[in-house]
Amino acid sequence: MLYSISLPLFATTDSVIFAGGCFWCMELPFDKLDGVVRTTSGYSGGHTENPTYKSTSSGTTGHYEVVEIEYDPAKVSYEKLLDVFWKNIDPFDDKGQFCDKGPQYRAAIFTKNDEEKKLAIKSKEALQKKLGNKVTIITEVLPAKKFYAAEDYHQNYYQKNPLRYKYYRYGCGRDNRLKQVEKIVNSEN
Repeated sequence: MLYSISLPLFATTDSVIFAGGCFWCMELPFDKLDGVVRTTSGYSGGHTENPTYKSTSSGTTGHYEVVEIEYDPAKVSYEKLLDVFWKNIDPFDDKGQFCDKGPQYRAAIFTKNDEEKKLAIKSKEALQKKLGNKVTIITEVLPAKKFYAAEDYHQNYYQKNPLRYKYYRYGCGRDNRLKQVEKIVNSEN
């Protein structure tokens, strides 16, 4: 007797890399999205192989603190991820993000193909158009480079250390500045 076995189709996932300052603070907004499978804090964009937190935070590796977001494109679009990204960074700061300063803390969108690049640039241009001449967006759209996962103690920091995470986020002024950025974006030209 022959049996027919029906195997479930596995969802195909994709991933993106965003830099938005402290990688701890970039995991939570994406983890909240239906369709995001996993967020991983790490390093990318630089020239040093196997970077560590210590080497990256020195600013000498060329790497950014980043979050890699694995997602199901059938449930959440790349455009939605871009929208969440723009709402969780200060796109006007060329020195870093919030209280974290240095090249390793700058905001950036890393794209791995022409379609992602086109969509990232389109989202940046749409935001700049909304802003008019009030202020210039300096966040870069860059080609993706190898992603290196950060040390285990950095992963899901907001879940493992909720009080320290909230204290850091408050002390760094992230939420206050995000409110200011939102007002700038939504004010009339």
